[in-house]
Amino acid sequence: MSVTSWFLVSSSGTRHRLPREMIFVGREDCELMLQSRSVDKQHAVINYDPTTDEHLVKDLGSLNGTFVNDLRIPDQTYITLKLSDVVRFGYDILFSTRAIQLFPIRKEFL
Repeated sequence: MSVTSWFLVSSSGTRHRLPREMIFVGREDCELMLQSRSVDKQHAVINYDPTTDEHLVKDLGSLNGTFVNDLRIPDQTYITLKLSDVVRFGYDILFSTRAIQLFPIRKEFL
């Protein structure tokens, strides 16, 4: 059995797995910490909706905004993420959304 997991993938190839729960994005004390002056301490939130099996992003009123496919999303409004969306936090932190199938290790191989 395989499991499909969603990731934010940076332009350098770094993967950040999107869990099936809410995570905060920002510079400090967040599950996804980004080192950029254009990112607020608590910049955005990414939430998982189990009823629709979707991830949603919401800007938390940041100064420099959160963008999906170069469109600034309104503050405090959830936007559903789709495969291959390009997400930008502030001016220079770019990610694309990817789904990757993970195959668990079978017990006989442990």
